[in-house]
Amino acid sequence: MKCPIIKRCGGCFYPQDQYQEELKEKTLFIEKEIKKTKLKIDVKLTVASPLVNGYRNKAIVAFNQKYEYGLYEEHSQDIIPYKHCLLHEDIMDEILQYIQSYLRKYRVSIYDRKRHKGLLRHVLIRRGVKTNQTMVVLVCNENMWRGSKQFCSQLVKRFPSIKTIVLNVNTRKTPIVLGNEDKVLYGKGFIVDELCGLKFKISPQSFYQINHDQCVNLYTKALSLLNIKGNETAIDAYCGIGTIGMILSQKVKQVIGVESNKDAIKDAKNNARMNQLSNIQFVCDDATEFMKKLAKEKHKVDVVIMDPPRSGSTKQFMDSVKILNPKQVVYISCDPTTQIRDIQYFKKIGYHTHTMYLYDMFPHTRHVESICLLSAK
Repeated sequence: MKCPIIKRCGGCFYPQDQYQEELKEKTLFIEKEIKKTKLKIDVKLTVASPLVNGYRNKAIVAFNQKYEYGLYEEHSQDIIPYKHCLLHEDIMDEILQYIQSYLRKYRVSIYDRKRHKGLLRHVLIRRGVKTNQTMVVLVCNENMWRGSKQFCSQLVKRFPSIKTIVLNVNTRKTPIVLGNEDKVLYGKGFIVDELCGLKFKISPQSFYQINHDQCVNLYTKALSLLNIKGNETAIDAYCGIGTIGMILSQKVKQVIGVESNKDAIKDAKNNARMNQLSNIQFVCDDATEFMKKLAKEKHKVDVVIMDPPRSGSTKQFMDSVKILNPKQVVYISCDPTTQIRDIQYFKKIGYHTHTMYLYDMFPHTRHVESICLLSAK
């Protein structure tokens, strides 16, 4: 099946029927980026995703005044309507179609960004792939949805996998999807998924890898690069809800996770308790500021795992790594171009890598995930 809106919605870039060529192009692009530097790094061929279609466990759509739902056009706030996205699980679009019919039937007002009026701004759906649990988040311009009990009752009856429905309040004049306030309309306000043998609570605001099965491959590879004896102290920087740090905690003495998102840290602490892990703690702080404090206090650190946002890390963070002097740093990146920039700085302060591993977390898009092990010289 070919997507009728490819290169229009801001999602897919590569055709669905040319996946092997896509993998080669992604590898070649990173090789060219490295050649622009003086780095000598062997780039491994991009590892294919176990699922090429239907791999996304998260969907965000907006509605127009005709009650058509869709994705934003690239570099625009214009909605490109669709019925079925090849990247989504079928159940996601089935839920959206049901919500669409409900909105139209009861004439629920749709947000108009130019007038800053109307109720519904976005619908976000998250899935626990292994547990078959679904979360629906209604992003609204008001803190109340009249008739929400009826809506929730009908939606859950139609889709029993829905375990929670949340109203997210976003009254800001901004393209950012989620606001800061969440009101639980049904369920507990979170879903649970399983990853690498552990259970994780996922709330509306939490970061959780979009491609579940490829995430397992990514984390397994990242941790396999470490030479672990069991008595190490590790830092999980930019830790999100604590996924990779908790997996690592089963192999080392102690893990400290740091993350600036307070909702993610709350989930991380709950996740550690749920999995009965007592040797991992979480700190809500900016990763750079936290590392600077550790460096000032001269803490002993053996391993650092870092998975920063697309913008990459900071020189202050990396300078703090130098002071803490861990023997091993695993750098996971969702933007290899900023990772390559950071690797050049790491080289200046005495950390080197010889191999980069690429994993296709986002088939048909331009994005690719990368891992490397940086070792102290």
